[in-house]
Amino acid sequence: MLRLGTWNLENLFRPDAGSGAPTTSTAYESKLTRLAATIDALGLDAVAVQEVGSPEALDDLRDRLSGRWRAETADPDARGIRCGVLSRLPVLGTAQVRDFPELLLPVQVDDDGTTLAELGRPALRVRVGVPDPVGAVTAVDLVSVHLKSKLLTFPGGRFSPRDEDERARYAVYALHRRAAESAGVRAAATALLAAPDAVPVVVAGDLNDEPTAATTQILLGPPGSEIGTGGFDQPDRGDPQRLWNLAALIPEEDRYSRVYRGRRELIDHLLVSHALVTRVVTATTGGPTPPSVVDNPNVRVDDPVSDHRPVLVTLDV
Repeated sequence: MLRLGTWNLENLFRPDAGSGAPTTSTAYESKLTRLAATIDALGLDAVAVQEVGSPEALDDLRDRLSGRWRAETADPDARGIRCGVLSRLPVLGTAQVRDFPELLLPVQVDDDGTTLAELGRPALRVRVGVPDPVGAVTAVDLVSVHLKSKLLTFPGGRFSPRDEDERARYAVYALHRRAAESAGVRAAATALLAAPDAVPVVVAGDLNDEPTAATTQILLGPPGSEIGTGGFDQPDRGDPQRLWNLAALIPEEDRYSRVYRGRRELIDHLLVSHALVTRVVTATTGGPTPPSVVDNPNVRVDDPVSDHRPVLVTLDV
């Protein structure tokens, strides 16, 4: 069995390392202890993580885990957070996903006309080796993703707009960026699945929107055969390129990964390729119910509990 997950760790910074960092060493140590206890309790073989403040911070978390783990990170965004992967499995290779698809023009991200021509936070592809009882190894590509947040930041670092026109504009900038980033990850998944050395693919991360959102749907690839539809178990030509979102397999009472202003949302997702979708044993969420959050993340810098829940899958591999 293979047990994978994704978890936004929420501002895993060392103390005083920048915006969102804990203000004391005690708060940081408490956060590491809580995060490590949750990962250990979930029995994961590998987990895609987001909002990692530095490779050293992820190493600190790795060193708190039971057993031997390896930590990998991508390059940071402008704020200093990045995607990563923690794995107890052998790591066979890594690569970053940066590019928008060919022909997609840069997207505007602010009122000054600043444009973005690649993912603001590079995704991280880590190929892990899954040993079987006789010693053979099955490779799996785990892609850790963190798309543009729904949380809007306005000029000067404000979290509140000057007026509703500004709010609307910045919501459009964020949506355009998230859609372009989703298309970039989709293009990378397409290339992985079409490669001569293709292996099963898992796209895992904080997509910052619900399963039916247009930006989330971009990642699925060819339409049809979604879980729960009549075409799910009917093979067709789109299967080699599809990704299946496992959200529909999560029990309804657990189908959320964040609580925003008292409303439960599933914005963290696991998507698997055709080689894995029929091997799902269970899909669920884990860990404690996160606190309800608002639009200003600075109020939580010393909270030891992440504002996201892990999303998990057990696969018969």
